[in-house]
Amino acid sequence: MTDAPSYTANEILAVLSARQLKDGQVVFAGIGTPLLAATLAQRLHCPSLTILFEGGVVGAFVEPGKLPPSTNDQRCAKRSNMVLGSADVLLLMQRGYVDVGFMGGAQIDQFGNLNSSFIGDPQAPKVRLPGTGGGNDIASLTNIIVAIKHQKRRFVEKVDFITSPGFVRGGKSRTESGLLRGGVFRVITELGVFGFGEESGRMKVLALNPGVTREEVQDNTGFTLEFDERLETTAPPTTHELETLRLIDPDRLFTA
Repeated sequence: MTDAPSYTANEILAVLSARQLKDGQVVFAGIGTPLLAATLAQRLHCPSLTILFEGGVVGAFVEPGKLPPSTNDQRCAKRSNMVLGSADVLLLMQRGYVDVGFMGGAQIDQFGNLNSSFIGDPQAPKVRLPGTGGGNDIASLTNIIVAIKHQKRRFVEKVDFITSPGFVRGGKSRTESGLLRGGVFRVITELGVFGFGEESGRMKVLALNPGVTREEVQDNTGFTLEFDERLETTAPPTTHELETLRLIDPDRLFTA
């Protein structure tokens, strides 16, 4: 009997995120976990996955060991289909050509709203964050996957600022705000996989990662979670998934 492979929190984020993607999709991915997940899916089960970067690259195919440090790094362009301006890439989302967008943030709330602008009072913030970039466009126009570390300070009842909208105030408030498509499809953390109630728009636990309890995930969340009636346990990363991921990122830039 062989021991199960060990893995880091960043590795399980990438693997579980990759499993959410389907062949033929067009995916807007940023640097770090989003790019790892999209590239891993491309190598394993989505050979026809098209990866877009905010910097303008359409159809990126990242070479193992050559992960770009930013979406504007032109090594992303090798073997790509085309390179556009940033505005043109964002316009592809407006036209409905992008299926999935990857997001992250400093805070996420019970309705999937993301904050990457500031922490604290807007007049005197404790911390200033990078801001939106293309985040608001992605969250407003596509189905998004949020890959984020699970901490109570990140999972808050109400974000300090809505940089990128989820289901806003829950219920029908997203469509009532003029956002007629998209929304948060999945939230992936080192503790589990989360979705959102169709009617409530509130976060719910769909699956717990191996060894994680209901109590543990609730204790690390700043609001009351719903649990799916068919609560499952995720399959741990396989040896093949981890070997492929480590081939892509041999220097452990994003998986350590």
